[in-house]
Amino acid sequence: MGWHHRAMDAWIDTHCHLDEFEAHAGRAYVDGVRDAARGAGVRHCVLPAVELANLEAVRTLAHRHGDSYALGIHPLFTGRAGDGDVQVLEQALATHRDDPRLVAIGEIGLDYFVPGLDAARQERFYRAQLQLARRFDLPVILHVRRSSDKLLKALRELPVRGGIAHAFNGSQQQAEAFIAMGFKLGFGGAVTFDRALQLRRLAQALPLSSLVMETDAPDIPPHWLYVTAADREAGTPQARNTPGELPRIAAVVAELRGMPVQELAEATHANACAALPRLATLLSPP
Repeated sequence: MGWHHRAMDAWIDTHCHLDEFEAHAGRAYVDGVRDAARGAGVRHCVLPAVELANLEAVRTLAHRHGDSYALGIHPLFTGRAGDGDVQVLEQALATHRDDPRLVAIGEIGLDYFVPGLDAARQERFYRAQLQLARRFDLPVILHVRRSSDKLLKALRELPVRGGIAHAFNGSQQQAEAFIAMGFKLGFGGAVTFDRALQLRRLAQALPLSSLVMETDAPDIPPHWLYVTAADREAGTPQARNTPGELPRIAAVVAELRGMPVQELAEATHANACAALPRLATLLSPP
């Protein structure tokens, strides 16, 4: 198990919804999940908010575990967000602007995969939050699903100080456009599936300086946790992805690139700190 060796404490999970574990299973459970991840070598987790209701949860968790957080309204939550929610988000950003653990605006973006969402409303929330990123001089954590070109168009009109395109699964050309605008691209459990040919090609071909690692836990499980529909019908429960899976997911990326896991750990650690500059201060040696 090469992913256990000297890479032990270098991993940063740049996208993890730890608050979902707490909401469903309580404080002791989420603390156990985070401790297990630390034991596996995940030094730091970035916890993005998805709506006003969990802004305080991600902030509290980040402080409890020595992690960091982002504040934002996710495109999938724009349908139930109020028209004044961006102003409330702005107030929260103003309140916590000097908190070193607030590292980004996020998770924000556009989703043209889930049916029934109001595209114009999503775009309005996305652009308003890009404006906040400009005002507070913070990078953004982007939700990108069948929406790369629209996201890039808005970024050209409202440039921000980069960030992370989370769970990126676009084309090589779109990847290069995000990279040119100062973004790193997040790779997680989806890259572990043999059939994810385009994603695995990207993981091999993109410059090492553009990659960060993430789990999106409890979502996007790697192939070894995935339960097929047939298995689910037979009563096998879907295993929940956790940040502790990150080193094993990263081992897949290292193998695809033909590089030592330790080298990938060090590079993606540095890339995460470049994408989210406040991380560098948080993670500098005492």
